[in-house]
Amino acid sequence: MTAAENLLSPVRIAVDCMGGDHGPSVTLPACKAFLDKHPEAELVLVGLSDALAPAQSWPRTAIVAATEVVTMDDPVETALRRKKDSSMRVAISQVKATADKPAAAHACVSAGNTGALMALARYLLKTVEGIDRPALATVMPNQKDGFTTVLDLGANVDCTAEHLLQFAVMGSALVSAVDGRDSPSVGLLNIGEEVIKGSEVIKQAGELLRTADDRQLINFFGNVEGNDIFKGTTDIVVCDGFVGNVALKTAEGLASMFAAFIKQEFTRTLASKLVALVAMPVLNRFKNRVDHRRYSGAALLGLRGLVFKSHGSSDSLAFEVALNRAYDAARHRLLDRVHDQIAATLESLPQAADSNAQADVGRAA
Repeated sequence: MTAAENLLSPVRIAVDCMGGDHGPSVTLPACKAFLDKHPEAELVLVGLSDALAPAQSWPRTAIVAATEVVTMDDPVETALRRKKDSSMRVAISQVKATADKPAAAHACVSAGNTGALMALARYLLKTVEGIDRPALATVMPNQKDGFTTVLDLGANVDCTAEHLLQFAVMGSALVSAVDGRDSPSVGLLNIGEEVIKGSEVIKQAGELLRTADDRQLINFFGNVEGNDIFKGTTDIVVCDGFVGNVALKTAEGLASMFAAFIKQEFTRTLASKLVALVAMPVLNRFKNRVDHRRYSGAALLGLRGLVFKSHGSSDSLAFEVALNRAYDAARHRLLDRVHDQIAATLESLPQAADSNAQADVGRAA
């Protein structure tokens, strides 16, 4: 079977239309734009009936009603135990397969509460055998005119060395499936390249990753620093969710600050306006390159179903990008690829020397 023949078609995506800061005012236009550009795709729109009324006549679209909404500040317990008919929960359930019933959708996309999304996804879908916790993974632009995949971005604040190793395996499967790279390189985010640097967990993770590389389970480059994400030193960078989330938000903030600075400086004087006319094409290309909206859609890896998280403040462009990422992942059978790669390496994955003594102190963000 060729790679083209192995592509999934049609792809059906379940959408939590009520999630995020803006809800249907953003998600519906994004869904419409996505459908216009992907004539072979199908959507399952989940939300309050009145809110989804404009989409009733859309082609290749099914409407699934929900009566509740998980807000951005709802505690995880509320989403799990009290709002059992929320749009987020119903959307995630669309990708759950059982022994006698296939999943109604191939992937789910939501811009809702991250903690609630992770908790519900883990509760409803369960993790793949051999994976302790899901991890959020997304891409960041690098100076090689490509992308660096980074995980975890906030699903797990504290991680053990084994968790970081599992993230490396899942990230490798993601890049291999979507980008077509057979042996993507993996870097471990640290405060220096030397193996003696970092916390005890990072040192142990480095040992596990080197052992996994020796067994040809992953392609481990070594320790990398924060600037290596944007240099494109490795295809994948692995870190705990606390560090990853800080790195992501810092990058988004710098990109926004740069855009605001350029706009301000080029409107000060006549001379600056003339300079702007000459430099604007280049600056616009750079602005588009670092625009965080164009990298929306973090994959929640390690589950028995594909779930993608768009930023809570996403506009229509950002949410459409998240839909595109979910579509590409489902089309390239990412779920099967992750499962197969984990199954193939599970028995061979090394363990930290004191893993039995390590407490599972991870907490969902």
